[in-house]
Amino acid sequence: MADAAMRGGRSLKPVALIVCACLLAVLAQGIFRVGGTPDVRIQPAMSVIGKRTPVTVEIAEPRRGLSRVRIELVQGEHSAPLFEKAYTPASQIPFLGSGTVRDVIGVDAGRESLPALTGGEATIRVTSERAPTWLRHPDPHVEELTLPVRLTPPSLQVRSSQTYVRQGGCEVVVYSVGESAVRDGVRAGSWWFPGFPLPGGGAHDRFALFAVPYDMDRPEVRLVAEDAAGNAAEAGFIDRFFPRPLRTDTIQVSDPFLDKVVPAIVSRTPEFRERGTLLESYLAINREMRDANQETILALARKTTPGFLWRGEFVMMPNSKTTASFAQRRSYLYEGREVDVQTHLGYDLASVRRSPVPAANSGVVLFAGYLGIYGNAIVIDHGYGLQSIYAHLSSMDAGEGQEVSRGDVIGRTGETGLAGGDHLHFSVLLQGLPVDSIEWCDSHWIENRIARKLGAALPGER
Repeated sequence: MADAAMRGGRSLKPVALIVCACLLAVLAQGIFRVGGTPDVRIQPAMSVIGKRTPVTVEIAEPRRGLSRVRIELVQGEHSAPLFEKAYTPASQIPFLGSGTVRDVIGVDAGRESLPALTGGEATIRVTSERAPTWLRHPDPHVEELTLPVRLTPPSLQVRSSQTYVRQGGCEVVVYSVGESAVRDGVRAGSWWFPGFPLPGGGAHDRFALFAVPYDMDRPEVRLVAEDAAGNAAEAGFIDRFFPRPLRTDTIQVSDPFLDKVVPAIVSRTPEFRERGTLLESYLAINREMRDANQETILALARKTTPGFLWRGEFVMMPNSKTTASFAQRRSYLYEGREVDVQTHLGYDLASVRRSPVPAANSGVVLFAGYLGIYGNAIVIDHGYGLQSIYAHLSSMDAGEGQEVSRGDVIGRTGETGLAGGDHLHFSVLLQGLPVDSIEWCDSHWIENRIARKLGAALPGER
């Protein structure tokens, strides 16, 4: 029995030693396994700090994960917190849970976050605490990036004068900007009309074709020049503004009309989801599809050629009658009740059925195809964001990429899309915004409002 007890005691010794070793290892991990030094990368969107500089901070610590991260903008005695977050790191004992090993943080550094910021230099400081143990609390890791501070906007000087513009109409402004400018143009409410180098001008001479939107009854228009740090100079330059009287119209929506247009549009627009009734589908087309078509037009505007493709005044379809005008507020009535309100943004021109449709001016065809409410439509680019659209065509005789001259027949009138009868919907667009086409068809307006300001920069007929 004694021998057996001795043999049992000897067999338990290794087990006890193993248990003790494990306990010592756990104790050691609890004392010594602090978090590793985080890998921190500070990536500003630009090489200077200005009004608002976007900064991306990537931070990683694969050993125990992140503990606490604080990001500050520091200049001298002044500092501003940009970000602070506490994370839950992994336990100091392996295999007992995991922590956040990587994070990508976006902040804005600049005068908006630190009002006391002045010219000179400022520092983006990232402080990351390392995960502690029971007995050890390591010092935090600090990473810094120092950048120059630029708070002075670029210079901006208006060169042209006598800027008279109508609500829904266009104009041009000639100006010069300083060397630090990286973006310039005209802001009219939510619309942006970019500036371009003035042909034949100096290195810093610019011009911008712009418009006052049809729904803006007060000219909230500013010439703007921005630098890489987001500092902006602004200037007002409108001398006279002419508001546009509100015009209204009524559209009668009948069941035969719905039965004619809705299935035809739906069959040509596979991404459109039909609604419960023809009227509900029609209202979705008149609202949602109209907005989607406008997004397509805006995308086409971004493909414009930076050059003057047009010459002289624009022409509308000859021998036609205007059946609807620009910026008419339309009320849609169904069985005597109003079911929708939209604004008609062009001119409806009617003649005999399938009349030839001329290109209003020289340019390049950017789009020729089916476009929702517009049916068969053609969009011509005339350069510098100026374009024209021809809608409801029965046939199209010009294709994408084709160069056309003023008067070239590009198609025939029709009643595709949301059209109640054979006609042409015609509109001039500036950066995708429908504007009053009548101005561009007036040689005196082009001479007085555009050509005199651009001078030799505008080639061709005068």
